[in-house]
Amino acid sequence: MKHTFVLFFLIVVHSGLFAQMMDIYQRPVTLEPDRDFDALHYSIELDIDMDGKQLTGQNTVTLTPLRSDLNRVSLDAVSLLVSDVLDSKGFPLSYTQGEDKVHINLSRTYSYSDTLTFTIKYNLSDQVEGLKFIDETETNPMQVSSDCWPNKARQWIPCYDYPNDKVTQEMIVTVDNAYKVLSNGKLMHITEDQERGKHTYHWKQSLPHSTYLISLSIADYTVIEDSLDALPVNYWVYERHEKDAKRSFAKTPYMIDFFTRLYGYAYPWEKYDQVVSAHQGGGAEATTATLLGEGAVTTVEEAIDFSFEGILAHEVAHQWWGDLVTLRSWEHSWINESFATYSDYLYKRYDWGEDEAEYDLLRKKNAYLREANNRYMRPIVFNRYENPGQNFDSHAYPKGANVLHMLRFVLGDDTFFRVISQFLHQFEFQAVGTQDFMQCVQEVSGLNMDLFFEQFLFHPGHAVFEVSKNWDESTKTLTLEIKQTQDKWENVPIYTIPVNIGFYHKDGKRVEKVTLKERVGKFEFKFDTAPLMVRFDEGNHLLKEWTYLKTEEELLFQVENDDVPGRLWAIDQLKDFSSSPKTIQKWTDLARGDNFWAVREAAVQLLSEFHESNSKEVFLQAVSDSNSKVRAAAIKALGQLKDPSMISDFKRIYERDDSFLVRAEALIAIGANGNASHLRFLNEAAKVRSPRNTLKNAAEKSIELIRDSNQ
Repeated sequence: MKHTFVLFFLIVVHSGLFAQMMDIYQRPVTLEPDRDFDALHYSIELDIDMDGKQLTGQNTVTLTPLRSDLNRVSLDAVSLLVSDVLDSKGFPLSYTQGEDKVHINLSRTYSYSDTLTFTIKYNLSDQVEGLKFIDETETNPMQVSSDCWPNKARQWIPCYDYPNDKVTQEMIVTVDNAYKVLSNGKLMHITEDQERGKHTYHWKQSLPHSTYLISLSIADYTVIEDSLDALPVNYWVYERHEKDAKRSFAKTPYMIDFFTRLYGYAYPWEKYDQVVSAHQGGGAEATTATLLGEGAVTTVEEAIDFSFEGILAHEVAHQWWGDLVTLRSWEHSWINESFATYSDYLYKRYDWGEDEAEYDLLRKKNAYLREANNRYMRPIVFNRYENPGQNFDSHAYPKGANVLHMLRFVLGDDTFFRVISQFLHQFEFQAVGTQDFMQCVQEVSGLNMDLFFEQFLFHPGHAVFEVSKNWDESTKTLTLEIKQTQDKWENVPIYTIPVNIGFYHKDGKRVEKVTLKERVGKFEFKFDTAPLMVRFDEGNHLLKEWTYLKTEEELLFQVENDDVPGRLWAIDQLKDFSSSPKTIQKWTDLARGDNFWAVREAAVQLLSEFHESNSKEVFLQAVSDSNSKVRAAAIKALGQLKDPSMISDFKRIYERDDSFLVRAEALIAIGANGNASHLRFLNEAAKVRSPRNTLKNAAEKSIELIRDSNQ
């Protein structure tokens, strides 16, 4: 995802913005369902015919009623065909099956003090989303791969399929000897049936979890064993992955250990597996067994541009956030996703360093702003949806992560992480709602944070600030005016929130915290001399857009002295001075030698936008940059110069550079400068296999450019 700089102010009027956006308030209100019983345990037995893409199965259900007159049980069942229902003694029970339920008539009436068990036998012969039979291809073996999220366990297991009920589970799977079977929990044993040429894997999930976290993966996997002390950590991959998988997944135990210490809660499960699937894109959490797309295993070259490390950390974090404590209904999706998204930022801060982490959080913030400005705004806690997946968007992931960042700022690090640990311990193995977290915050901190949550979780939108300052030399007073203008949007509040203001002088920096409460806030500060820079939101704690007009001198100072988000903002703001020799020189210096790659990339992009014809030498130097994204930006800039004499250079870069992104930009540059004589070269490039079809897509774009130029 490429960083975009024009994010800080909406240059649209209210009516123009909303004319292009979804009216998500037309979606129906969807509430947590009632239930008659508490499911305790599912013992699932499956006999799977891989070639025939079908299974016969049974689920032995143990439950306890939640009322005193239970004589009928309804379970979710879609696509599968129930053939029999037996009580605990093997006697048949009558049942009816509709389109999405199986209704079982019990042999007598049960009370809330009872526990009962029955077995449902069934068949599945249709291809379903919840359990995919995937054919063998050049790149993947034949496999079965489950995808229970958010409510597709019911497609291959008759069950109560909603996250507010948690069960322990056994998965007993019989399959041909050629295949290995992975599921949740601990592998109890493997039983051989030599006569049939089959074996049976018995997995046991001994701690309760929700049905969307049930996992089943079957293939001729290579299993790479790893560990964190006594905790098994294994990687289930294709044979062709074996060389690269250990390196790609090497940090997994390290991540588990980091989150254990960060949360103050030891990893709660018996093992952790990562398993590759041909149908998965990024990652999908399941208790003790995360499903990953094939791209998670990268070659050394692929890892240059397509690191999965953030996704791996996100999915590891789900073992606590989503698996240990689980949203009780889909309106609370942030409890799973916001915490996991914020956790991968915290991991990056720990492992990648502050600059990379700050840039990562900025990208997360911008992802939310794109959705808010271009599609819709909704409260983070939101019960209007037609299907649960609609609540898993950039509000649930990056916006919620940034709200947690603000909460940490308000509470302070010590209190924030004590809240996190207390919440996990207090609600372990339970389904929770937002109010549970709010109560925990108050109990641990002693603070009534209801207004904070009301503003940021239960209302849509975000703050939009107009910041201005004035220095009065006669009184040595700096006046800072901060206007909140987001009230042009419906239901978006004027926020009450603290913010840090940084004042930079030659001898150092002074930070003052002020509290914003009104639409317009004015604050006065006394200094001996005018600050060289006044930094709004020092530390980048607020989720916001803003305008703040500064002089060229102050922006040049900020580029040199601020953190990465502040420097990138100042670099972009210098566009207002794009004809100034000072700004041109600053962009040039940054492109040539700044310490952080995203700053170099931004400078190259701005030189290309405003001074491309005079910056060729800078671009040529940047082609040798250590970071592939900077090299790609430089090649794109060179391609836009329309200099056919460079085509041989672009070909050489395509053939020699290790980065797929760089090679792709080189192909596009050939198309932008070439002619029909280069089509053969480009057609050959389109055949080269690359992650996400990067080279194929670039070659096809290049071919299109040449054909368009000849029309």
